[in-house]
Amino acid sequence: MFDIGFWELGLIGVVALLVIGPERLPSVARSVGKWVGTARRFVHSVQADINTEVSKADELKRLLEEQSRVESLHEIIEQAPRDETQRGPVPRVKPDYAVKAADHDATPSSPKEPTPTSADSAASPQKHD
Repeated sequence: MFDIGFWELGLIGVVALLVIGPERLPSVARSVGKWVGTARRFVHSVQADINTEVSKADELKRLLEEQSRVESLHEIIEQAPRDETQRGPVPRVKPDYAVKAADHDATPSSPKEPTPTSADSAASPQKHD
């Protein structure tokens, strides 16, 4: 709190001894010690209260952010049509791997078509008319 060294304390003690006198100095020192202890406890409790309020403020801030996210979800829900007749079909999106496979098949990597193998012809019956 204060930057008081040994020499400063010694000087304060000598001045107190001269001003107060040797017979009353011990009782004054006890009183000053009690007041200093009371002041330190008060400062400590104020710091603890401030830290508690700051943590409550952080918690409130987190709750407000969460509430704003929930409110945005409520807005989306409110904008959605309530009646089945008002709803249109839900667009289906192809997975990324399906889109890449379709793009890969669309680009001709080799000019020739795959030829059916004997296993393919045996697996699919052919009609003879």
